[in-house]
Amino acid sequence: MMSANYISTLMLSSSLRSSITNNQALLSKASTEATTGRFADVGLELGATTGSDVTLRADWSFADQLVDTNGLVSGRLDITQSRITQLGTTATDFLKDLIAARSTDGGGRIILPPASSNLQDLIGALNVSYNGSYLFSGINTQNTPITAYTAGSASKNQVDADFLATFGFSQSSPSVSSITPTQMQSFLNTSFDAEFASPAWNTNWSTATDAVMQSRISTTEIADTSVSANQTGFRKLAEAYTMMADLGNTNLDQATFQVVVDKAIGLVGNAITDLATLGGNVGTVQQRLTSSTDKLKAQQDILNNQIVGIEKVDPAEASVRVNVLQTQIQTALALTSQLQKISLINYL
Repeated sequence: MMSANYISTLMLSSSLRSSITNNQALLSKASTEATTGRFADVGLELGATTGSDVTLRADWSFADQLVDTNGLVSGRLDITQSRITQLGTTATDFLKDLIAARSTDGGGRIILPPASSNLQDLIGALNVSYNGSYLFSGINTQNTPITAYTAGSASKNQVDADFLATFGFSQSSPSVSSITPTQMQSFLNTSFDAEFASPAWNTNWSTATDAVMQSRISTTEIADTSVSANQTGFRKLAEAYTMMADLGNTNLDQATFQVVVDKAIGLVGNAITDLATLGGNVGTVQQRLTSSTDKLKAQQDILNNQIVGIEKVDPAEASVRVNVLQTQIQTALALTSQLQKISLINYL
């Protein structure tokens, strides 16, 4: 009799422990579903229809990645647009300075400081970076696009060499005053112009590529999302600022100085138009980007609703299961505790 009683107690205790373990697993699942409102194990619950759910989630994830990418692209374009606007404003102000200096005694000295400053500002603006990438480098985003125009730089060395080869003396020589308007016009239209055209520009000034960055901004659209420092508007400004800053203008004859100024006025005026067009193109991409992002977010909402419809559970029903399972576990624990107190000594 005692042996049979001992065996049945062990079996009952083992059964209760197994029940507790199973119910704890079910409780974890029910608690998750009550909290999240979706199946704890989607694949197990959906079975053969899991593929549709996986496809919807992949589409949602792709749209989410595009939204994130568009955010980064938007930041790049905002800074790019800001720099183009800044350069356009500076060029407009400089154009006024040029016109004022053209017929002013000592105009070369007056125009020198803003010309030098604007050249450095242009180089700085084109060398701007965002998240470690240079915005005006084309596809060479890890390379600084424009080299500095300073003593010893390739760009200045070449301008100095061209000037010396043409006139036989340097920009700082007193002999600069002997340069005639015709000679200066010829220099500006040949050797000097060539320094701001390919291949000299790409050799001495710029490491940027003409090809620009492209980004997928929606599931069906790819857009140019950067601007190259090789754009003609930037070259024209570099040429105008350089000629007004480093061709010995302070010592030029007035008539020859006016030739330089007139050339610069034409370059700056054209550059302002080029930059306006460039800014408009960037603005168009910004609008497309905003529109695409809004559509992607709307698409995400639709996909999310479909996913929720497939995966959702009734939180109220799951909460009821939680309560029932908790009660069952507590009861089983109580019974297990009672069984553990049973001893043969009580029956002797």
